[in-house]
Amino acid sequence: MRVGIDTSVLIGLLDSRDIWHAAAVALDKALKTSGAELAVFDCTVAEAVSTLARRLHEKRREADLNALLDQLLVDFPAESILWVFPDVPFLYVEVINMVRSSGGELNFNDALIAISCRNRRIPLLASFDADFDHLAWLRRVTQPDDL
Repeated sequence: MRVGIDTSVLIGLLDSRDIWHAAAVALDKALKTSGAELAVFDCTVAEAVSTLARRLHEKRREADLNALLDQLLVDFPAESILWVFPDVPFLYVEVINMVRSSGGELNFNDALIAISCRNRRIPLLASFDADFDHLAWLRRVTQPDDL
């Protein structure tokens, strides 16, 4: 079973003070127990780093940033990441059309993740973001029971 990992879950795993931390840890444990093959996209990592940097700066938690980035590098080394950014030139129009057809519910990154899951036959996405729920080819998992 292949499962994509969305930014909300990735941030929840990394930041113990994130609102989704407990749920992300429980979901991650269930995914590992089930033997799921996790797909962590480069665009997800990029969005997570950007979001964490902004949040931690705004909350004056800059001291936590280095530790979280170090943990990211340990948990998700470059060789474990599924690199989809090279696909963007070929998928650009399709991504824009998906953002348009969703009425903006899906942003560029979300559309890229969804299309990348579809193109790579990844039927599940671990995410706390309900914006993915209207996609016929992708089933969102939010808790261990969803597996």
